[in-house]
Order: sequence, then C-alpha cells, then structure tokens
Amino acid sequence: MTSDSTKGKFSPPPIFYIIAALLLIGGVSLGGKILNSLPSNSIKINTDAVKDSMSQGETLFFPKDGTPTKLQAAEAFTSGNYASAQALFDLSLQQKPNDPEALIYSNNAKAFSRNPLKIAVSIPGSTDINGSREILRGVAQAQQEINAAGGINGRLLMVEIANDNNDSKTAQKIAESLVNQSSILGVVGHYASSVTLATADIYNQGKLVAISPISTAVQLSNKSPYVLRTVPSDYVSARALTDYMLQTLKLKKAVVYFNSQSEYSKSLKGEFSTAIALQGGQVVGEYDLSNSGLSLNKSLEEAKQLGAEVIMLASNTDSLDRAFQVVQANNNRLPVLGGDDVYSPKTLDVTREQGRGMVIAVPWHILAAGSENFAKRSRKLWGGDVNWRTATAYDATQALGTALQQNPTREGVSVTLHSPLFTASGASGTISFLPSGDRNAPVQLVKVVEGTRSTYGYDFTPIP
Repeated sequence: MTSDSTKGKFSPPPIFYIIAALLLIGGVSLGGKILNSLPSNSIKINTDAVKDSMSQGETLFFPKDGTPTKLQAAEAFTSGNYASAQALFDLSLQQKPNDPEALIYSNNAKAFSRNPLKIAVSIPGSTDINGSREILRGVAQAQQEINAAGGINGRLLMVEIANDNNDSKTAQKIAESLVNQSSILGVVGHYASSVTLATADIYNQGKLVAISPISTAVQLSNKSPYVLRTVPSDYVSARALTDYMLQTLKLKKAVVYFNSQSEYSKSLKGEFSTAIALQGGQVVGEYDLSNSGLSLNKSLEEAKQLGAEVIMLASNTDSLDRAFQVVQANNNRLPVLGGDDVYSPKTLDVTREQGRGMVIAVPWHILAAGSENFAKRSRKLWGGDVNWRTATAYDATQALGTALQQNPTREGVSVTLHSPLFTASGASGTISFLPSGDRNAPVQLVKVVEGTRSTYGYDFTPIP
C-alpha cells in the first residue's frame, strides 16, 4: 500500500511516537485538526462548524483508527507539505492498513498539487461510526484503484470527507458548502433517506450530482435529476421479501415492526404492505418501535391472535436494539424477515440462536455470484471481508469516476449518468441507472445460518 517512492525518506525518532500518543490521548493535535466522530472528544480549531466538518487531509475524524504517525501526517497536510503528508499517511497505513481515512488522505496528498478531479463523500459520523468506516472503505478502494491506474484521463481523483452526523440541517449546510465549491464535481452521500431527501433541492439548484450508497426510500425516486443512488429502492426490497414470504414460505399474513421517526422505515413498511396486498396477502398489525410504551411481548401475542404467520422488521439503525428484542421475544416461533438495516454483525451477536433462519434483503453480499473479483481485491486491501455498504459506496465512486472520464464538469456528469448507454464496473457487475435515478439492479436475500465466518457461530448466507 506504500509507494516505493516514499520508502525510507522519513523516519521520525522513537520519542515522537511517545509524545504524539500522549497528545492524542489528551485530545491535542499536533497542528492538524482532530475531530473525532464523538463530539465530546473533538477539538474545534475555528468557529466555522461547517468548515470543521469537512476535510481533505487536515482533519482526523477517526484518529484512533490510525497511529500517532497519522497525527503528524495531518499536520504536514495542513502546512502544505504534501509529499511528507503522503509519506506519513503511508507509514501509518503500514502499521494499521484497515484505515480508510488514512488511505483517502494519502491519495489526496499525492493528488493535491497535480490538478486533481475532486469529489466529496458525506458520512454519518458518530451516529453510525461503523457505517462511516464502511462507506469510507468503499470510496477509498475506488479512489485507490482509479489513481493506481493513472487517474481519470491523467488526472488523479481527490476526495473531500464531510461529516454530517446523519443530521438533516447539518447535511443541508454541508451540501450548500459543496455546491459553492466549484471544484467539487460530485458527491457520494448521504446516509439516512431523510437526510438525502433534505439535501436534494440544494444539489438540484447547484446542479451537483449526489449519489447515495445507502438511502433507499421510494420518495427519492424522480426527486431530482441530480440525486441518484447505487442501492435498490425499498420498492425492490419489499417485493423480494414479499415473494419469499408468499412463494417460498407459502404464508400470507404478517405483522410489521417499524420506526415512525424514520423515512426509510416508513417507506419499507409501506412498500411491503402494498406488495402483500397486491398479491392476496395481509398485514394484520403494525407496531411502532419508537413508542416507548409498546410492550413487545403483548404486541406479538396480539398479532398471533390476529393470525400473523410472519414477522417483518422494517426497523432502521436507531431502532435496531428494539428489533432485536422482538426477535428474542419471538424465540423462533414465527419466521422473521428484515430490511437492509437489520444486516449487521450486531444482529448475529445479539440474536444468535433466536435469529437463526431470519431472511434479510440486502443490496449486495460478498458470497453472491459475481462478487468474487471485488471480494478478492477488498480482502487484500483491508485484510478482511467487507459488507454491502462498502460495495455500494465503491459503486457510487466508480460511477462518478466513469462519468468524469467522459465529461469532467458538473453538468457533464449528470448528463452522462442519465444516458441510457451509461455503464460502469461495480462490485458485483455493471452499474447503470433508471431515468428515476434508481439503481437498475435486484436485491440479494440472505439467511442467518449456523457458520464459522463470523465469531458468533452464525453467518449471513446468500439464498440462491
């Protein structure tokens, strides 16, 4: 991962690592900004909150993911010493290679003074730290592969990281800032559907393409010609789960658990209910996980009295713990279906035997047919398996890179992506978009089974 041209050019004295580590623990930067994704640990260098939430290499949102060397790399980047910054980021990656932030910043340092093409990625920060890392891994891998191959028509790709903390108002301010930076030619983001919806008009007015790798709400379809996504919509996921329930399980009545405070959750619930009704099935009960007074045991008993044969978890990340309680209270009595937010290592860890047999709709799985090549490359780069969020973030970056190759302007990117002839190479095959801005792709159903790939005794396995 380290360029040969940087090896041996910098060797900081051992005492530096001790001092830097102590400074890191104390929350002090060496001149670069430390903005740990946990607000209580962050240090604001200036009063411009939006500027503090954006970085090309001078701000460390995840300092603990790297090494003390990473702090000095940010200092060098801030000082404009990009050659030293790249060497130091690479040195940090040698010691801790599974750090996508450092890999992005290393590529940025290399590209900074070479007329780069610039895009941005917006992450949910402290609201979903693992989700942030997963997105950054996809963006970092695509950037690394593009630049290692010579860039885009000879110009290297540069990525600005923005932390919107999955908050609509913060995301709107970040979107405005990105629109006002004429050098930014595309955006990978945002995370929650509600946040992407909140920024859509801003990107539309600024004629800046944003491709969400995560947002699935159907309200995003045809929302703006400048808002696309590399993840199938809830319409696709709901119909895949409905088909499995009706045709494979041969069951017709379901109870749905959702979060009324989440656009994604409400969207998936609505699409699932509609799909079941159209095929002769029925949702016999709907329960709001955001209702603190809801008794899960009582709701399950009530649903079974109404004839429920299947549990559908349309929960979002914020209500995932409550969804786990539903699985535990059910204790394998009814089959359980779930949307993509249920796909998490935490699901395997918490539900264990009680989650066995659960079926979840996800955009991509590392063991699915067609994913072998990307899986091999990602394992080599990150030292382990990646999940669907990394794959769809990779695809969003690849789509922008391919569009920039054809026309490196904001309007050119939009026109290219909307062309019926547009294709790009993605994690599991071809990337293309429908006129609505939706990804032209199916979902993958996975089942929780006993296995050894995870450390919990259970794995997600693709259903053929």
